[in-house]
Amino acid sequence: MFKKTKKKHEKTLFFRLLDRVEVVGNALPHPATIFALLALAVVLLSALAAAVEFTASHPATGEAITVRSLLSGEGTRWMFENLDDNFVRFPPLGLVLVAMIGIGVAEGSGLLAVLIRALVLTAPRRLITAAVVFAGVVSHVASEAGYVILIPLGAAVFLALGRHPLAGLAAAFAGVSAGFGANFLIASVDPILAGLSESAARILDPAITISPAVNLYFMVASAVLIVVLGTWITERVVEPRLGTYRGPETAPPIEQLSTAEKRGLAAAGVTLVLTAAVFVLAVVPSWGVLRHPGEGVLHSAFFRGLIAAIMIVFLLPGLAYGIVVGKTRNDKHVVKQMTESMSHLAGYIVLVFFAAQFVYFFSYSNIGLILAIRGAEGLRSISLTGVPLMVAFVLLSAFINMFMGSASAKWAIMAPVFVPMFMLLGYHPGLTQAVFRIGDSITNVITPMMSYFALIVTFAEKYDEKYGIGTIISTMLPYTLIFGVAWTALLALWILLGVPVGPDGPLHYAMP
Repeated sequence: MFKKTKKKHEKTLFFRLLDRVEVVGNALPHPATIFALLALAVVLLSALAAAVEFTASHPATGEAITVRSLLSGEGTRWMFENLDDNFVRFPPLGLVLVAMIGIGVAEGSGLLAVLIRALVLTAPRRLITAAVVFAGVVSHVASEAGYVILIPLGAAVFLALGRHPLAGLAAAFAGVSAGFGANFLIASVDPILAGLSESAARILDPAITISPAVNLYFMVASAVLIVVLGTWITERVVEPRLGTYRGPETAPPIEQLSTAEKRGLAAAGVTLVLTAAVFVLAVVPSWGVLRHPGEGVLHSAFFRGLIAAIMIVFLLPGLAYGIVVGKTRNDKHVVKQMTESMSHLAGYIVLVFFAAQFVYFFSYSNIGLILAIRGAEGLRSISLTGVPLMVAFVLLSAFINMFMGSASAKWAIMAPVFVPMFMLLGYHPGLTQAVFRIGDSITNVITPMMSYFALIVTFAEKYDEKYGIGTIISTMLPYTLIFGVAWTALLALWILLGVPVGPDGPLHYAMP
């Protein structure tokens, strides 16, 4: 197994640094209070920036972008009128609540607990960490549902194995978030990024097309790297530092499955297969009810409304399992299971209210937009080419990701600057997009601006109420550092070898 945690005086300098980050971070106020203070800071900063005329020019239209003061009459009215809208339309809120309808039934019926037991009883223990990281990477196919489903599941699996649950959370979080630019399959974000890259590229070349699979080769290689490194970091860095878990949560007893549980799992499995078959028939054929006329599978209603599919995938097998084992006898039981799952989200809902105000105040003020544009223009003014240029772009993307959480939002701003600029330097838009995805991914796990960061803190607090923002950042920082170095090294090797980043995705581009 793993080495025991060293005594305090024997800890390495790196471990002592992480401990210090955790202490400082956990000394901060409650995350809800932090987001409230950040929202207030944005209000004051917007007034100051507007007074000094902090501006930038939009890279695509040339339109002047100015800061909108939240202390002006218009800004004050906007805040007063939009507090509820900011809260309700904050994307993670709806995703979590809808998913929990189905997850609540699967959990309340006992299906998830039995699945964890089955995994613990059957899977080789040495492969559990790799399996969790791998599942996190693959979960990108389901958009951002991995945040809601896999991360708490990873913690539960580790706890059931007698390992530290925070290490399981970290492994899943690393796969889902730090590996966001890696996958073995085309994910829902790929068409979005490719569309933005194509629009930006057509500033110079109106005939160019960018496929959603343009980064596939590099993504697959990156996914292998993330799984291997994620496993190593979890087992050799994170777990030794965390030591033995002594929190209030206890591991469920790992008993052999009963006959009724085995029948329930079989019923849930059959239900899952039938549900998947229905979805395939509704999505794959051109006449499928979830296919929009004239559009492909990736643009179908299934992928656009994937959270509904996720809810159904948990709800129906959960119902089947509960009925077979006798835990779900009528509709009242089902509603109770849904209600109990929602009751655990009360703290998260309060936190989201303040987080949403901060995010939308920041967006309304244009401060984030101007900072992103000015940072991009600053890099463009530096005469760099080849690997050094791409490394600088990784660092810039990683830095901007600390302030803007959405990958598509960042790329919508950055693509019109960097895609044409790199095309003029002789680089294909597919390579530019791949480089952006590295920087965008590696800092996801350490920035509170990431939309689901608050949810991750909530998951961690279940195992110890003392776990806070500092705990998460200090635990995830090794993934950011090691992923960043290794992934950038893979990129440099890829460029030096001249390997295409994907189908119709060469490294170099020649102006027509």
